[in-house]
Amino acid sequence: MGKFHYDGIVRVDFDDRVLAHLQAVIGAKVRRGESFHFSWKDDTSIGDGRTTVWIHPGASLVYKFYGSRQAPLNRLWVDQMMFNANSPAGLYVTPEPLDDKQPAVEHEAH
Repeated sequence: MGKFHYDGIVRVDFDDRVLAHLQAVIGAKVRRGESFHFSWKDDTSIGDGRTTVWIHPGASLVYKFYGSRQAPLNRLWVDQMMFNANSPAGLYVTPEPLDDKQPAVEHEAH
């Protein structure tokens, strides 16, 4: 279970595979100087609500992975989340789509 840290204040757990895909999407947008909303469903232990942060090029972002191996990326999933990040709704985790290299696995934010 990896952790996403935002501006030293917000910390949220994501599966390492999900976190790797989020890093690819967020990194691409921030490299281009683009800002956007990023939302996830909160764990029941903190209220079972939803959190949204404003990602911008000056934000302090940390991706802490539990495992030492880098997860292979599913290009379809990256493209799907990038499409969402470019929409008014912003980035959010969606179920992993099938691609011809690996089976789909559903992931949710914790």
